[in-house]
Amino acid sequence: MPGNLLTTSSTIMCPHGGQAQLMTANSRISASRSKVLLESDVHIVSGCPFTVGSAPSPCARIEWEMGTSRVSINSTAALVVTSIGQCLNAAGVVQGVSTVVNTQQKASGQ
Repeated sequence: MPGNLLTTSSTIMCPHGGQAQLMTANSRISASRSKVLLESDVHIVSGCPFTVGSAPSPCARIEWEMGTSRVSINSTAALVVTSIGQCLNAAGVVQGVSTVVNTQQKASGQ
């Protein structure tokens, strides 16, 4: 999956407007002075207003699929703008796919 690498300085949101808190287990590789995110990273979501009927069901975390096939960091795929982030509530129910609002433009992966 080609695209610009996602970093801790990227902006990623759940489909309902909650924002992901981007942290990574990667301590070695950076792009534009921010650490590159890994497919194994799980990101906490804050501020999601989603409800099911009248019951609050906010997105709680983002888990990733489809990292790079050719770029790895410590044997783990890096994340790119085309990676798929599943947004889950506290019970682990998928509530949609994350949206990458912005990321660095200098480094890409495949």
